[in-house]
Order: sequence, then structure tokens, then C-alpha cells
Amino acid sequence: MKGLIQRVSEASVKVDGEQVASIGQGLLLLLGVERGDGEAEARELCRKILTYRVFPDSHGRMNLSLRDMKGSLLIVPQFTLAADTSSGTRPGFSLAAAPDLANALFESFVEQACAAIGPECVGRGRFGADMKVMLINDGPVTFMLQTGSKRQG
Repeated sequence: MKGLIQRVSEASVKVDGEQVASIGQGLLLLLGVERGDGEAEARELCRKILTYRVFPDSHGRMNLSLRDMKGSLLIVPQFTLAADTSSGTRPGFSLAAAPDLANALFESFVEQACAAIGPECVGRGRFGADMKVMLINDGPVTFMLQTGSKRQG
């Protein structure tokens, strides 16, 4: 499972011109589910994202997590993160989880985040929808986090 996090001052997502979620200061998470991912990967990635220290402390060092600073999380499903880009000039999607499994793991991830930081602090995109995501990247600060067997060091 892959999560691209961006530290934001604000972020929102629209579907069919209607805003379905917005947050203030916190993290925008683009969430990709790969074949072989399961509940264990969702739990591990959620824990890591909520505790990953990307916010500045009083000395300006990245020592605070989303949980520490009581920020918000906007979770947007993005199957293109599971793309195989190793050859050619067109991405392949054979590494992405089947839609039913990916949606179930996305929903599970959202539930875990809500339980950990409160539903009022979690916004979400819509699985399978054509979404318009807007953000003000704070820093910019962007990190790719990954769990499971394909994890990078």
C-alpha cells in the first residue's frame, strides 16, 4: 500500500462540481492499494501516516506528527499510485488491487483514521470518481510512504 502525503495549509476535493470534503492545516493523503495488500498493510500505513513527523516544532524542525498537532487528514483514493512505470511510456495497472478489494481497504483506512483522530478531523474523496483535488502545499513538504513486501527502505 502506498501513501503520498503532502503537508497542507488547506485542501479540498470536488466530485461533479460539488465539494465533498475539505480540511484546514494537516495532510493530504493520496492512497494507492496494490495487489497483495490487506488489513495489516492498511493498519501499518495509517499508523505511520498519523505519527510521521512532518510538522515543525518551536525550533522549526520537523518533529511533530499530525496527531501531535491535532491536524486534519484528507484521504483521496488514487489507483494510479499502483502503476507500473518501469518500462515504456505508458503506465501499466496490473499491480493495482482489484476495485472491490481496493475500495474495501480504502474504507477500512478511513475508519481507522476516524477512530484514531476523530471523524471531525478526517475528510475523504470518493472511490472511483473523477475528482478535482485542490491544495495549498505547505513547504512544500511531500513524502511517499509504503507498506508491505514492496516497501522501500
